Amino acid sequence: MTFKEIGLDERILEAISYMGFEKASLIQEKAIPEILKGRDLIACAQTGTGKTAAFMLPLLHKMAVEPHNGTSTLVIVPTRELAVQIEQQVQGFAYFVPVSSIAIYGGGSGNEWEVQRKGLESHADIIVATPGKLISHINMGNVKFDKIKYLILDEADRMLDMGFYDDIKKIIESLPKTRQTLMFSATMPSKMRELAKQNLVNPFEVTIELSKPSAGVLQAAYLVNDGHKAQLINDLIKDKPNFESIIVFSSTKRSVNDVVRSLSGKGYKVEGISSDLEQKEREEVLNRFRSRQTRVIVATDVLARGIDIKDIDLVINYNVPGDAEDYVHRVGRTGRAEATGVAITLVNAEEMIKFADIEKLIGATISKINLPEHIGISPEWHPVRSKRTFGAKPFKGKSNNFKGKPKKKI
Repeated sequence: MTFKEIGLDERILEAISYMGFEKASLIQEKAIPEILKGRDLIACAQTGTGKTAAFMLPLLHKMAVEPHNGTSTLVIVPTRELAVQIEQQVQGFAYFVPVSSIAIYGGGSGNEWEVQRKGLESHADIIVATPGKLISHINMGNVKFDKIKYLILDEADRMLDMGFYDDIKKIIESLPKTRQTLMFSATMPSKMRELAKQNLVNPFEVTIELSKPSAGVLQAAYLVNDGHKAQLINDLIKDKPNFESIIVFSSTKRSVNDVVRSLSGKGYKVEGISSDLEQKEREEVLNRFRSRQTRVIVATDVLARGIDIKDIDLVINYNVPGDAEDYVHRVGRTGRAEATGVAITLVNAEEMIKFADIEKLIGATISKINLPEHIGISPEWHPVRSKRTFGAKPFKGKSNNFKGKPKKKI
């Protein structure tokens, strides 16, 4: 279905046409008509399915055709990166519509606080905010929410994981009770169901490909001891000269720095990103990666959800994520919007049980590959869990079997 067939305002259609969008994704096709009807909504969809457009386009349509005065829309998100990204997307979607927006997030300077305060006091039409910083502005009396019509909770499960449940409840208590509430998430834990039951009225529910990587992602796992991981990553990147955008995920800030050091001086630019960097520095690193000035970015899970970086060729998991759901979000950075991509996970002996849990979650067996002989010997695939194991036997043939650049579907 095209966005024109959905019935969006011509000014919005013109803006998204310039951005290269014509056909709606499945989540957009199912959610937008219900949002236009004014229904509350719970949408459960994995990263990369187009959730931001699914909630912003219909609300911008309403603002384009209906009179509005003051702040009408509040979007609550878990991280500063996602707040900035959504606010930038709003600017693109609303290019021909007289709508103002502002992102509210922490981690900046005192000057940024003042800019945010002035934006709030000028009653921007759309506020995109992280819970903690928004609570600070509420406590200082900088926010007026009496004209809020639309509340969106994006990455709701992530916010609950990060301990924002009480903050979200406090924010909701400051809003008008008559409003349209939309909840978007990748998973649906019981606590989120409870939050939805308390705050949504007869919601329409949409579930899209929950907890499974995109079909366009070629997944594999190397069985490797920790001491061989750095050399293996070097070989994987050297072996794929046509891969122009590569993300290496690490679970700790310390190993981010270790991986960056091991990859430096190899003939391509590599940078690390974690919560150790100031907000401005993180945005600069991301911009260099988006513009292909940086070929490899090494990151903690700050990049796993929500950040829109197109055409990622390769994702490498330096270690197996502790939560099986996090694997889906990491892998979801590649193979987006019908493109293809490659995701490789480095699995040591202690991580095999966690990797077996991932295979169980996604309902698939991921190919296991032994180390090239010049690097070392792989541990045997043997995840110990009672009498049952998951997964395949290690591949015995050529180990570096991912060559060339993933091709996009036309």
